[in-house]
Amino acid sequence: MNNILTISHLSKIYQSGFQALKDINLEISKGEIFALLGQNGAGKTTLISIICGIVNPSSGQVLVDGNDIVHDYRNARSLIGLVPQELSTDAFETVWNSVSFSRGLYGKPPNPAFIEKTLKELSLWDKRDNKIMTLSGGMKRRLMIAKALSHEPKILFLDEPTAGVDVSLRKDMWELVRELKNMGTTVILTTHYIEEAEEMADRIGIIRKGELILVEEKQSLMKKLGKKELTLQLQSPLNMIPEELNIPGLILSKDQCELTYTFDSNNNQMGIVELLEKLSKHGVVFRDLHTTQSSLEDIFVSLVNEGEHINEV
Repeated sequence: MNNILTISHLSKIYQSGFQALKDINLEISKGEIFALLGQNGAGKTTLISIICGIVNPSSGQVLVDGNDIVHDYRNARSLIGLVPQELSTDAFETVWNSVSFSRGLYGKPPNPAFIEKTLKELSLWDKRDNKIMTLSGGMKRRLMIAKALSHEPKILFLDEPTAGVDVSLRKDMWELVRELKNMGTTVILTTHYIEEAEEMADRIGIIRKGELILVEEKQSLMKKLGKKELTLQLQSPLNMIPEELNIPGLILSKDQCELTYTFDSNNNQMGIVELLEKLSKHGVVFRDLHTTQSSLEDIFVSLVNEGEHINEV
């Protein structure tokens, strides 16, 4: 795999003794969208801050396209664009000047054609001469992305990119992130919105109390950890499940009008077809059925809660 970011045995302990990160190991390939999920205080911001050179690591190594963030700081940092959660802009500056200035901060020579291309791709070209104070919240967030892209980074970090924005704008941002990927940019985002990761990410990482507990391709994760559920609405109430149908995962509802069968998609539990055949054989008639599958949010909550229970033991 052609990695753009390699993190090896990264840890961070603050002077207070608090360990924010514990032996983080992660590889991210060029051109992927990687979503980092975790509760408040889990270590997401600390991890991003170390990679971006804002916070010093206690131990470990981070390579950005082969450049060490400590020993090759300038080269590593020039390859990274960061869009923080907070909107901090110079209200009285114009869009064009703000983005051009950001490019200059990285020692990049002026490139009006590139700035124009970036503003057009972010639907900001018509606002190029507007003062930032006149922009809407959504436009300001796009401007933050334009500034982060101004020096042509290979990796773009989005820290809670849709925090505090409405649903419509959130979907626009999702589309924008996909466009950035199509442009060849590697996108790493942190988010509280699970559906955001489910919608966009190629891979998911879950961090809990400073530890990266899981990294998995999104579809593989949902297939491996997601539960499927089959609900059968019975033709008539069933007093009890026949002993011959005492199958793990099969439950009769309290009103005796529904059977629910919960199963994992990757184990050796009985398949749906076999289950229906057994029900029919024992005279259990149903009038309707439907299936559901765990969402990424269900999986995330389950993993986080599992960790809490482990820590309580």
